[in-house]
Amino acid sequence: MRRFQTLRSLKLSKWSDLDDNHERLVLDSCLNYFKRNPYDAWFKKLDYIISGANYSYYFPLGNACHLDLIPFATARKWSDLETKEKLLLLELSGDTLGVLLKASKVNLLVLNGITVVQSFLKVSNCELEKRKIPNWTLPRIVGDGVAGYSYKGTVSKIGNIRLPRIVTVLGYNHNLQSSYGVTSDILKSIREWISNNCAT
Repeated sequence: MRRFQTLRSLKLSKWSDLDDNHERLVLDSCLNYFKRNPYDAWFKKLDYIISGANYSYYFPLGNACHLDLIPFATARKWSDLETKEKLLLLELSGDTLGVLLKASKVNLLVLNGITVVQSFLKVSNCELEKRKIPNWTLPRIVGDGVAGYSYKGTVSKIGNIRLPRIVTVLGYNHNLQSSYGVTSDILKSIREWISNNCAT
């Protein structure tokens, strides 16, 4: 099932040909994303960790929004792109994220994984306080495990876009969907940390 409208699904040759009906279809696909096909395998862990702060992607709250730092589809996975390609995409995308946040009521950003944290720092030029959290260490059979880190700060400008308010930024180095060894105890601890820090 297609997640969003495409030029092909709208029977258009270019986006500038959108009319009011097309715009309604695009908006509907965004507003009803989680109703039609919730992609639980990807979003349930994220939903769990923000739920302690009274946010959710799902009904009845539906007050959380997933934003990609890079709003462009790429033929290859992010990890397979060359550094210069990543930097160019980040440079092109910084203002887009800034415009989206400026036009929204978003007051909290949660950054999932070290790649997202590092990329966000490049587009925002903000500083985040990094702190080692011992009980976020991912267990390994051999060795000390993968250390867990929290990131906390605020942002008022992204790319060249000044935001009309200060936005709280919280993050962690583990990618919850793909890091091996993210236990339920670690998820619970991250959830509590977000809940305790989202208003500061």
